[in-house]
Amino acid sequence: MSVYDLNGRVAIVTGAAKGMGEAHVRLMAERGAAVIISDLDPKGEAVAEELRQSGASARFVKHDVTEEEQWAKLAADAIAEHGKIDILVNNAGLADLQPVNEATAADFRRIFDVNVMGVFLGCKHVLEGMKAAGRGSIINIASAGGMQALFPNLSLYTASKGAVRMLTKAVAVDYAQYAIRVNAVNPGLIHTSMNEEYLKDPAMWPTMLGNTLFDRPGKATEVAEAVAFLASDASSYMTGADLTVDGGWTAN
Repeated sequence: MSVYDLNGRVAIVTGAAKGMGEAHVRLMAERGAAVIISDLDPKGEAVAEELRQSGASARFVKHDVTEEEQWAKLAADAIAEHGKIDILVNNAGLADLQPVNEATAADFRRIFDVNVMGVFLGCKHVLEGMKAAGRGSIINIASAGGMQALFPNLSLYTASKGAVRMLTKAVAVDYAQYAIRVNAVNPGLIHTSMNEEYLKDPAMWPTMLGNTLFDRPGKATEVAEAVAFLASDASSYMTGADLTVDGGWTAN
């Protein structure tokens, strides 16, 4: 088996009904993984059905990443069905564009509940199973915006993604002894449904691209390749790392 294959692996991906999350599950299924598609959006069932029709093992679970009981059930059901969880991709996230003085405490909690609490709960509820198996790969989708303040009025998102990066490193330190690897992927501007409206207007491209060294946004499939690499044995000596897929934005 090639180290890039994921045959026999079981993967949970959150926020996987569309956008980057959908790209992650499609690529991992193509490489042989059984995928569990977590999302509140029922479109995830159509993605799962399409993958099943192609011969992959895929299941959709309607799942709120901020609810601990739902995480406990998701992890327990995955182990009951497959006997293990090899891969967790904490992809679900929110952005909020507003200045700090206009943001409310509720706005802050909403962003941090999804972007940080959701990652914490995901890690928490797969770690015991991974410890028992003696291996595992957790990939947290942070952001180039967690490395630099990329845009004005994006403070809550930037702070939350910075927290995801540091949580990733701390969990990596704690669980390396169990051969569990924990890494972060930091996308830059990626063309997804979340920013489709902005990218339709060519006049917005210079602002949206910022310091990106390429003259285009990234593709969700380009981020998925980085995620699949971290999920595979090809990255067996990587943990606590930042893998940045930002078209060079943070290079300058």
